[in-house]
Amino acid sequence: MANVTASMVKELRDKTGAGMMDCKTALTETSGDVEQAVDWLRKKGLSKAAKKADRVAADGLIGVALEGSTGALVEVNAETDFVARNETFQAMVRQIAALAIKADGSLEKLLATAYPGKGHSVDEHVKEAIATIGENMSVRRTASLSSPNGAVASYIHNRVADNVGRIGVLVALSSGGDKAKLAEIGRQVALHVAAASPQAATIEQLDKALIERERGVYLEQALASGKPKEIVEKMVEGRLRKEFFGQVVLTEQVFMGPGGDGKITVAQYLKGEEKAVGGPIKVEGFIRYALGEGIEKKTTDFAAEVAALSKSN
Repeated sequence: MANVTASMVKELRDKTGAGMMDCKTALTETSGDVEQAVDWLRKKGLSKAAKKADRVAADGLIGVALEGSTGALVEVNAETDFVARNETFQAMVRQIAALAIKADGSLEKLLATAYPGKGHSVDEHVKEAIATIGENMSVRRTASLSSPNGAVASYIHNRVADNVGRIGVLVALSSGGDKAKLAEIGRQVALHVAAASPQAATIEQLDKALIERERGVYLEQALASGKPKEIVEKMVEGRLRKEFFGQVVLTEQVFMGPGGDGKITVAQYLKGEEKAVGGPIKVEGFIRYALGEGIEKKTTDFAAEVAALSKSN
């Protein structure tokens, strides 16, 4: 019997996209011959994943899970919306989101986590799903949020099934008051985050370089007005707060949830809810995932391809 090494298993896995245990079995069955092992896997229908690995997976689902005062988000991509409507795929995304609670936001840790009832990792389970469903898939990213002294709330927008959809949000609020009420308020803020897409929770959490960049633009515009320096400085700070912070900072944005009426900020909304909670409320942070953001889909110009072929003939 051939001595099947870890490097041999890795080489076969890279070639075929099959699971580690399947690769090890294939090498054992073929006396360590990698090329024969590739054929063995193909005959068993276990190397389909590799054939689809170069196809762009920009669809799929965002999954969310909550456990106590911790929440997690995952983005699991597939090639088409058709797969996103598949109940098996939805269940897989929900399960991966639940496992992400213990992964502390580490994608590497999540992929290496044992998938319940399967005897293999999350990474290997996704590879098997590729072979079964017939589309390229990947766990693209994960993040988690905790609030030991408060509550984490979630919201799924464009929901397709329980805890899965196209936009997922987590919001962490801290308070010494009623945690159940705090979670309800957090959900309203999460709904706002889904719609408003802020860049930071508070002004203090906003990238300082970004603030200075905007300040520089406003300063140059204000100086062109010819007004005195002290007036210019007030103009710049006023525009920063109203035009910039009011657009990108969660607590400074006009609250879009129930009762806001476009007249109060998120910070004012939270202040108004402190009596109901029984203590001050602080925004610890938020995470917002929108499906496929940042992924460039390959586009094919069929007419151009035909024209190119005609010229080459």
